[in-house]
Amino acid sequence: MEWFNVGRIVNTHGVRGEVRILSTTDFEEERFYVGSRLAAFKKGDKKPTWLTIATVRRHKNFILLTFEGIHNINDVLPYKEGLLKITKDQMEEDVLTEHEYYFHEIIGCKVVSEEDGDVIGEIIDILQTGANDVWVVKGAKKEHYIPYIEDVVREINVEDKVITIYVMEGLL
Repeated sequence: MEWFNVGRIVNTHGVRGEVRILSTTDFEEERFYVGSRLAAFKKGDKKPTWLTIATVRRHKNFILLTFEGIHNINDVLPYKEGLLKITKDQMEEDVLTEHEYYFHEIIGCKVVSEEDGDVIGEIIDILQTGANDVWVVKGAKKEHYIPYIEDVVREINVEDKVITIYVMEGLL
């Protein structure tokens, strides 16, 4: 089964079984709502435990969750530093507009220049800055930061894992 990370349980919160989640998804409303089922992978475990969200609230940069049937800090401690994941089937309900992609579709893509076809590197991470995403591209000698904007990104081919960019002056 193919799994996709949607959050990391960074700590507990209080004594009533609430956990602090660091979200790793652009679809927070679709992932973290009362009644949503998530697969929780305890640190080091390969087999998940399916949990259903009982309550959701925001606190600073975190999402605070409780799960059905878990009402005590001792019951959630084993999940600390664990991951919350969903299956590929759960992602099929998402609605992506034109020029929107999942992170897993972009990470691992080869970046080439539009002008001469030179390989610049491979995307290893995506930074969310607010205005636009910035792709971290690992080149042969150093990392480059490529903004995901129309002036730079010319073509995205997720099937072949190739992204063509216009290398404007000062970009690299």
